[in-house]
Amino acid sequence: MAAESMPIRYSLVVPVFNEEAVLPVLLRRLDLLLARLNGPAEAIFVDDGSSDSSPVVLQALATRDRRFRYIGLSRNFGHQVAITAGMDAARGEAIIVMDADLQDPPEVVEELIAKWEEGNDVVYARRLSRAGESRFKRATAHLFYRLLGRMSSVGIPADVGDFRLIDHRVLEALRQMPEQDRFVRGMIAWLGFRQAEVAFHRVERAAGETKYSLFKMVRLAMSAALGFSDVPLRLAIWCGLTVSGLAMLYGGWVLVLWMSNDSHLVAGWSSTIVIISLLCGMNMLLTGFVGLYVGRIHTEVKRRPLYVVQKRTGFDHDQAAPEQSAIRAVNR
Repeated sequence: MAAESMPIRYSLVVPVFNEEAVLPVLLRRLDLLLARLNGPAEAIFVDDGSSDSSPVVLQALATRDRRFRYIGLSRNFGHQVAITAGMDAARGEAIIVMDADLQDPPEVVEELIAKWEEGNDVVYARRLSRAGESRFKRATAHLFYRLLGRMSSVGIPADVGDFRLIDHRVLEALRQMPEQDRFVRGMIAWLGFRQAEVAFHRVERAAGETKYSLFKMVRLAMSAALGFSDVPLRLAIWCGLTVSGLAMLYGGWVLVLWMSNDSHLVAGWSSTIVIISLLCGMNMLLTGFVGLYVGRIHTEVKRRPLYVVQKRTGFDHDQAAPEQSAIRAVNR
């Protein structure tokens, strides 16, 4: 059977946001990887609203080399949505998600495929080390995964990002989950299926700077906690009960002092202000927890599209076929 008529076996989904510095190295390594794979493959780049030259380079590549595809979103929708856009366009039997910064080494993809060929539906890459990251980031990541593991109602593997391979059956099930606030690794864990892991050492970025700020990491953590756990709501209940219990004990103590005509009963207004401030603060905190859940409901019922595609390049090819790489020409 001719290569052009063979169905695509592997789809690589690579979200990109202002990665012009790393693209030359990334494209060379992807070119070598695609040449080694044991079947037709496509690499789908999802441009998440880049403002540098990344879209120009990737569109030119997708025009010249039929193994590559380009999806340009109309604005920055976020990493998790960009991953979703790429998976929605994927046609392979196995779909591999990896970041563009080369901290997810393309060479590990072959190990993921080997595990998939053993019959596993999901193969995730677990980080044994995190080179180039600050002690604060490593500590907060460790804390996040441990707390999420305790809070979540499903088993979400620790020290595992979005670098993974999923079978097309898993993708079809994932496409039936249309929630807006997405935590893709948690959604895949919720689906179940047969899973395996591949351990690797995460290296430093090949070039450029990280696009995941502290704010974005906190937002992702909140999406994970609210989307896969009701612990914050339970915490609100228990905090409310605790504060109410302490208030009742304090009221009983004041009553005893009053009945015994104790002179310490006149304590001034400071104790009253402290108690009122405590109760108001607790009320605002717990109302905030509930408000976050209500806000997520509001976002879901609006039923807006998850993302908007501004441009697609390379999808007019019938099938991905091996041919001479155009990477060198694009990056001159």
